[in-house]
Amino acid sequence: MENSSVPPAPRAAGKTPAARATRRHLVLATSTLAVVALILDQFTKRIVESTMHEGQVIDVFAPLLRWYFIKNSGAAFSMGESVTWIFTIIQAAVLIYVAVFLVHKVRVWPWALALGALMGGVAGNLTDRLFRPPSFGHGHVVDFIALPNFAIFNVADMFIVCAMIGICLLLFTGRELDGSKSPAKKKSGRQDPSEPQGEQ
Repeated sequence: MENSSVPPAPRAAGKTPAARATRRHLVLATSTLAVVALILDQFTKRIVESTMHEGQVIDVFAPLLRWYFIKNSGAAFSMGESVTWIFTIIQAAVLIYVAVFLVHKVRVWPWALALGALMGGVAGNLTDRLFRPPSFGHGHVVDFIALPNFAIFNVADMFIVCAMIGICLLLFTGRELDGSKSPAKKKSGRQDPSEPQGEQ
């Protein structure tokens, strides 16, 4: 008698218990890094506000590094100081987009770390925008890290810059959120085995 049983279909990629566990770990790592970045940013700003007065400069490793306490109404690195509300909207949109639409797609550690750092940095400066004077949504960001011939910035800015460098490298090398190689970066010149060979 012929066996009519059909072998079980293989599980789709990403649906196995191991894949689900890895995905949970990556989401947890992304969220944890974002929270750590936010806490570190706000903690350092609190220290600056409680130990320095606005405009004060403290030499740390002069002339390479100084603490210079300012309040910035613009974007990262004190840019666009006259349009605070625009940056508040942009930061909120970026944070929501990454958290809702990208994080759950991550399957590799480099993307998890990059997005976590980006979320934490954006959340740090957005917290200032929303809850610091002069008003909700128009708050001034605390900046205090000063380098020679460079803008004054904060810990959140550092996380954002590191995240963007990582994201640019991932995009440049063609790495997708799931770790696969983007079609544009795949090596060309290999014929698909399913395609018929041309007549000799």
